[in-house]
Amino acid sequence: MNLVNRALDNAGWFSRIRTMNRKSLHATFSSNSMKIQHPRSEDSNSDTANGACGSAETRVYTRKKRLKQDALEKDSLLCGLPDIEEFAYKKNTTSSSSTFTGRSKETNITVASARTAGRSTETIITATSAKTAAGNPPENWEEVLEGIRQMRSSGDAPVDSMGCDKAGSFLPPSERRFVVLLGSLLSSQTKDQVNNAAIHRLHQNGLLTPEAIDKADESTIRDLIYPVGFYTRKATYMKKIAKICLERYNGDIPSSLDDLLALPGIGPKMAHLILHIAWNDVQGICVDTHVHRICNRLGWVSRPGTKQKTSSPEETRVALQQWLPKEEWVAINPLLVGFGQTICTPLRPRCEACSVAKLCPAAFKEASSPSSKLKKSKQSKEL
Repeated sequence: MNLVNRALDNAGWFSRIRTMNRKSLHATFSSNSMKIQHPRSEDSNSDTANGACGSAETRVYTRKKRLKQDALEKDSLLCGLPDIEEFAYKKNTTSSSSTFTGRSKETNITVASARTAGRSTETIITATSAKTAAGNPPENWEEVLEGIRQMRSSGDAPVDSMGCDKAGSFLPPSERRFVVLLGSLLSSQTKDQVNNAAIHRLHQNGLLTPEAIDKADESTIRDLIYPVGFYTRKATYMKKIAKICLERYNGDIPSSLDDLLALPGIGPKMAHLILHIAWNDVQGICVDTHVHRICNRLGWVSRPGTKQKTSSPEETRVALQQWLPKEEWVAINPLLVGFGQTICTPLRPRCEACSVAKLCPAAFKEASSPSSKLKKSKQSKEL
């Protein structure tokens, strides 16, 4: 009996202590609930708590969530992750591998850099192997090139009589170089006939030297070169180029590829053409819209690592230079430009008049000209 009484006394004592703990706990909640950080398992024991206790549980949970966010912010500072501006700067100033860095900025910086390094290595390997594969000349390219030469032997294309290489041929070398520069600038998005007429009007008004262009009004230049493509913008470029040639090159034109590309309105196609004609310096192929189109139709070029067509003249130039012999780099431009003006036209190419159509993957696959349709209908009637 003594043991039983002692046990009952102990049970009553524990019950009183438990009740006191509950009261002190409720008092603390009501005074400053945001200081309580007890686990939710302890709070669940308060079965007899009132509505204030329920709201206290919610406040405790919210406080714990905010603590987690603070901890995450501290962890991110410790990791040293760069912010968005730093990623944007790297993307603009580094190589193509920086693109992969931007994709993995959510992860740990060490893991991201390791993955980026692995992926960039794979990209370099792929590009190298694609370049090696693309360096192999296409089948029958010599036969196709010889066939195009025979079709172009008549020299009846506009480029043969009005191309940029004909501009200023009657002038002294230094003056002719400036005219070649102007003719190349005006030739962009402009037919040879229109470009040649614009150069002729400038010559009639004595505006074929950098000194004359620099002194002339921009509106006058604009009226004289109309209707070349983008004539308003090109008139502005002509004024700027004339001033640069006078201030930096003593009235002559730049003799390096980089300096030519630094001129306003001069791109890779024009720069290579100017080097060919003005300085007899061959550093690359001049690829315009005709060369770009015909090389893709013949299957001579493709995007690195794929069989897809190249998407720009510059991409075509890089792909073509990987296999075409350098002695053909100058002749290929007027050859294919004239071929594109007379037979392999942008719309409705004259495949029926092309002697290399049997070797062309794109032959008769695009909309043919009305004359070819007429010939096909006559042949079908005869059959």
